[in-house]
Amino acid sequence: MFKLTSLNLNGIRSATTKGLEPWLTKLAPDCICVQEMKAQHDQVVGKFDELAGMRGYFQFAQKKGYSGVGIYTRHEPSDVVIGYGSTEFDAEGRYIELRFDTPTRKLSIVSAYFPSGSSGPERQEAKYRFLAEILPSLTALIGAGREFILCGDLNIAHQKADLKNWRGNQKNSGFLPEERAWLTQLLADLDLVDVYRRLQPDTTDACYTWWSNRGQAWANNVGWRLDYHLATPALAALARTEAIYKDERFSDHAPITIGYDMAWA
Repeated sequence: MFKLTSLNLNGIRSATTKGLEPWLTKLAPDCICVQEMKAQHDQVVGKFDELAGMRGYFQFAQKKGYSGVGIYTRHEPSDVVIGYGSTEFDAEGRYIELRFDTPTRKLSIVSAYFPSGSSGPERQEAKYRFLAEILPSLTALIGAGREFILCGDLNIAHQKADLKNWRGNQKNSGFLPEERAWLTQLLADLDLVDVYRRLQPDTTDACYTWWSNRGQAWANNVGWRLDYHLATPALAALARTEAIYKDERFSDHAPITIGYDMAWA
């Protein structure tokens, strides 16, 4: 079983003070994709370049204390792709891809952090630019014959079942019709699978992975499902188990782990 976890850390230094590493040691995933590290190279090397026995690979944002993505893995990648070739968004640290190629397979694991548009119209327009750019980049992976799993915080709740108050959020970033239509198009055009929804097609309140720090959102489970595994069909068909861990809080997001019935060698 190949165990793959994704978690928006909301700061790696903060998450590790809240028990992230002991939990990962116990869980023992093969890889964990992390987003929103909020750290620079010199703050990670020698401190967080390894986590629970896994080696980390990163893309840092140029802006201090902002964004940043990484993948910690127990398996040596054959290649590391940092960024997807965007002048604007590679500077924000939003994409890293590890390739695990053998003579019989071309496998990529991607950690991505999609922009949030909740701070205002300027960032919402930036989010739309990101969505327009990332689609052809993922299409190129398909065109190259790569099987992949994209993990990350997409900052989009796809369907009504993916957030508590869908009626009141239809004009808010994260549940705008244009964002939801983009995700529908991505899944359809690239024949990708929302793995959690394949395993749990009808789950509502239990599916949430993010809760606002405002009010009593966590206490009342007023959440959103923003964190995904999107996989090519052959890999998605191997998904057997899913778990959203909520017993401890390392972040304002909960880690989601999928078990794939996949031999590594």
